[in-house]
Amino acid sequence: MLEVSELDVAYGESHVIRDVSLRVAPGEAVAIMGRNGMGKTTLLKSLIGLLPARGGSIRLGGADITKLPSYQRVAQGLAFVPQGRMVFPFLTVEQNILSGAAKSGHRTVPDYLYRFFPVLKDMKQRKAGNLSGGQQQMLAIARALISEPKLLILDEPTEGIQPSIIKEIAQTLNVLRAERGFAIVVSEQVLSFALDLADRFLVIDRGRLVHDEARATLDQDKVRSFLTV
Repeated sequence: MLEVSELDVAYGESHVIRDVSLRVAPGEAVAIMGRNGMGKTTLLKSLIGLLPARGGSIRLGGADITKLPSYQRVAQGLAFVPQGRMVFPFLTVEQNILSGAAKSGHRTVPDYLYRFFPVLKDMKQRKAGNLSGGQQQMLAIARALISEPKLLILDEPTEGIQPSIIKEIAQTLNVLRAERGFAIVVSEQVLSFALDLADRFLVIDRGRLVHDEARATLDQDKVRSFLTV
């Protein structure tokens, strides 16, 4: 489904991502773990096309998308929930969700989104800026999912959210993934959230992938060692 090969990404002369290769199978959830500044956000932005690749390739479903702009990658089946959520605060919940519908052509919010996020249905006419952090994260996910993606990319989705909501979001994403058939790539520092969601764990350190392990055999202490200063 997603195949990244020898990817290099730089800011000016500063290399941030070096020789990264990874694969994500259809329906799989992959967590990219690492401390701040290790390259997680840069890697995800390069996947969605917000940062250009200096070298290597990105393929989705066999098609080379390395040089495509972001909007064309969305049309190919990628969806992105950025760090900090970035909802439109002065638009209503409903307007925010529909703002992501260009690819799918939905003119109303699909029933399944309100079924999985009932709080958004209750608040659909409320301005997004008046929602809590957890509600805004649900909104950002719903806005991404209305495009009917093959792969959902989430950057630090637990940031600023209380633990009970974090667990609820993980559970909802798991059921959505099974029902709708999309894969997930999530960058995260909260191991408990990643354990609730991911099938496989990649650890990034100084722009390189240094560990790759399935959840069934995961050495949690080893992963934690990469998350602590």
